[in-house]
Amino acid sequence: MIESSLSQMGAALRAKKISSVELTQLYLDRIAQLNPELNAYITTRPEASLAQARAADARIAAGTAEALTGIPFGQKDIFCAKDWLTTCGSKMLHNFVSPYDAHVISQFNNAGAVNLGKTNMDEFAMGSSNETSHYGIVKNPWDKARVPGGSSGGTASAIAARLCAAATGTDTGGSIRQPAALCGISGLKPTYGVVSRYGMIAFASSLDQAGPMGRNAEDLALMLNTMAGFDERDSTSLQREKEDYARDLNKPLNGLRIGIPKEFFAEGLGSDVAKAVEAAIAEYKKLGAVIVDISLPNTRLSIPVYYVLAPAEASSNLSRFDGVRYGYRAPAYTDLADMYEKSRAQGFGAEVQRRIMIGTYVLSHGYYDAYYLQAQKIRRLIAQDFVEAYKHCDVIMGPTSPSTAFKLGEKGDDPVQMYLSDIYTIAVNLAGLPGMSIPCGFGDNNMPVGLQIIGNYFDEARMLNVAHQYQLATDWHSRAPQGL
Repeated sequence: MIESSLSQMGAALRAKKISSVELTQLYLDRIAQLNPELNAYITTRPEASLAQARAADARIAAGTAEALTGIPFGQKDIFCAKDWLTTCGSKMLHNFVSPYDAHVISQFNNAGAVNLGKTNMDEFAMGSSNETSHYGIVKNPWDKARVPGGSSGGTASAIAARLCAAATGTDTGGSIRQPAALCGISGLKPTYGVVSRYGMIAFASSLDQAGPMGRNAEDLALMLNTMAGFDERDSTSLQREKEDYARDLNKPLNGLRIGIPKEFFAEGLGSDVAKAVEAAIAEYKKLGAVIVDISLPNTRLSIPVYYVLAPAEASSNLSRFDGVRYGYRAPAYTDLADMYEKSRAQGFGAEVQRRIMIGTYVLSHGYYDAYYLQAQKIRRLIAQDFVEAYKHCDVIMGPTSPSTAFKLGEKGDDPVQMYLSDIYTIAVNLAGLPGMSIPCGFGDNNMPVGLQIIGNYFDEARMLNVAHQYQLATDWHSRAPQGL
């Protein structure tokens, strides 16, 4: 059953071939067995999960089940969930039990889904390897000496290891797509504003976006149907008609124009990754697609722009964690200012502190115009590159990450090399576009390679169709790590 798609699981539940309680217990047993080594989950509450499963079984028996009713999901620990420890991977929130549900959590609850637990993540979503979590590193199920990617590394590891049917992630600069690529699963970052950020602990508010992570494109479509929708509690949530993201899955790809940016195949791309991605593009040509050469000339500037804008927003957002109202407070201090200083110094990890310092610097008097304002101008140029590209193509394709999963600790002493892991993903967030990653082969170390598909605004249904047709023709997405 754990190799089934979400639609297959839903059909089995409704046909009473298995109960939600039995399915949930199956996953809880796997978590108990495998999580001590993988560290994909921070928190589980088996009794709470089983209570949801019993409620789902009652709903199925009453004939009121929806597509995701009774299916067990993981939830990234960036989403507040009522009565659940919600840490964002940080010591700063080590004791924070949320009194309310994030919009995404409530959407899954309303659908009758089961919450298996909160998945591990880089602290406050700052990282590309899931090595910055206060709760320890997460390991890649394909090779436990390698990283799963980040910041949604716990989610990616859990899905690859079959510790949940699927799970949620968030993407600020590639944090859904990059770990999806490194762990051989599928993940989608929707257009900015399609999924509410209410109750999602903020990193960089103009870039953060929640999205689904799962085994295949069909699973992502079903999850996005549940997650998407207007929420008046989020001022950036877009008021649009509800749509069925699975509606075009089976459309043929004849005549589809795929744009290939020359900048994505330049220096820095691993030859093994390039080989797998080029083979995937060749498969699309067999499926009837037309290849169009395009250019995204300002892509090279996306990393420096991101690492001005994202830390600036993080500096502002994380100022609320001061040891006063909730979260970590230093055990000893002399006065209020000393409490602030010690609580933040002890509660935040090194990477978070680094980004707060950078963000505070670029927002400070005398540097705002030179750094922050210039970065915003270049952000507009990056978005304009995509507008021009879509005059000539329907979707854009390329590698998700320049390499396969690297070894644990390999880039820990070199933040710049770590940041370059997101060179192909960051521009999508800066432009607010939808992007996704799907498995397309394996590299030299027998580690998964991800193919990135970038769509125009609100073009998620087309992207999912493009991914699904490829997955009907190949089996990369169905491969599983051995020995688990």
